[in-house]
Amino acid sequence: MSIDFSGRVAIVTGAGNGLGRSHALALAARGAKVVVNDLGGARDGSGASSDAAKAVVAEIEAAGGEALAHGANVTNMEQVQDMVAQTMARWGRVDILINNAGILRDKSFAKMDLDDFRLVMDVHVMGAVNCTKAVWEIMREQQYGRIVMTTSSSGLYGNFGQTNYGAAKMAQVGFMNTLVLEGDKYNIRVNALAPTAATRMTEDLMPAEVLDMLKPESVTAGALVLCTEQAPTKMILCAGAGGFASARLFETDGIFLAPEQQTPEAVLENWDAINNTAEQSELASGMKQSEKFLVKAFNYLQSKGSGNA
Repeated sequence: MSIDFSGRVAIVTGAGNGLGRSHALALAARGAKVVVNDLGGARDGSGASSDAAKAVVAEIEAAGGEALAHGANVTNMEQVQDMVAQTMARWGRVDILINNAGILRDKSFAKMDLDDFRLVMDVHVMGAVNCTKAVWEIMREQQYGRIVMTTSSSGLYGNFGQTNYGAAKMAQVGFMNTLVLEGDKYNIRVNALAPTAATRMTEDLMPAEVLDMLKPESVTAGALVLCTEQAPTKMILCAGAGGFASARLFETDGIFLAPEQQTPEAVLENWDAINNTAEQSELASGMKQSEKFLVKAFNYLQSKGSGNA
């Protein structure tokens, strides 16, 4: 089945270089009208220039596509709203949002300035929040939306020197999890992409021969699936160097302790049972955890009542 985005309008943030550029070009090549958003700053978020975004737009238009460049700083809601307003004025809808914009300010936590922590959180987390908020009502009203967050293995599993980046990337997963529930009846599907690619963000972290294998286009192949009408929802798709996998959060079935047993000593004594993965499951929402524990407590009360009868 050929994937086609004709008639769809997409906004890709941080699309002047790297993964964002690759996503924007691929969407346009398959028929989407694309807003190429890029502040044009350096990898650490400093500076600004519209040149990169305009170059991507020129490339799309040269290939016969339609595109719009916008330099909104995703941390500035007024600028984001202006970007969305221009998109609506030109094309009348927004079908796809890829929250790709991000920066790096790596340092071990002991040496990290808290201003660098806040800025990374602001760009990655509030940037995604601002852009999603600006298109959310549009997608609800048109009963259609595909939103892609950009998470990272640094958030899912940790990476030395990236407490700020890891925290921000895991926050996007939490953001996604609740948006999935709130957008379901409006046909808004929300997913996350965990990429490994050779971009400005990784150029100093890996040797050249490895970077040559990590083409952004490999990741984009997965990203575009998350933008389709057939897209899943609440999926974390990991992609890089031609490899694709899904990451999911599971919870063990756990144990129940009677009121008189609810002590730290009893919890420690049952540690192996608490960690037993034999009956682990993926929970559909946070409430499902509460339901699970309450069912265990209710069953205990029932058995106690039956025993006293």
